[in-house]
Amino acid sequence: MGNGRQMDGKMAQTFQKNFVQVQNILDQNRLLINEINQNHESKMPDNLARNVGLIRELNNNIRRVVDLYAHLSASFTKSMEASSEGNSAAKPGHKRNRPPP
Repeated sequence: MGNGRQMDGKMAQTFQKNFVQVQNILDQNRLLINEINQNHESKMPDNLARNVGLIRELNNNIRRVVDLYAHLSASFTKSMEASSEGNSAAKPGHKRNRPPP
């Protein structure tokens, strides 16, 4: 029982950490998109040239978010499989135990 709670706590910490990272990246992306839009509207050559790097950074950030969600998904699946294995080991099989005759 204690091991399951420890695993739940560790999983919750992992989820929390990853969600904070995702939120930080999404906040950064919002700022990047705003700057990209402003540069585009300005039509100034230097600003338009700067957008190339900003769009690369935005794409890399999106890739990082996808990787974080993939890691979260894999961790969740692994946790559920471990939880399922722990539950099935503690319970008898699906056979009903009959009293002796």
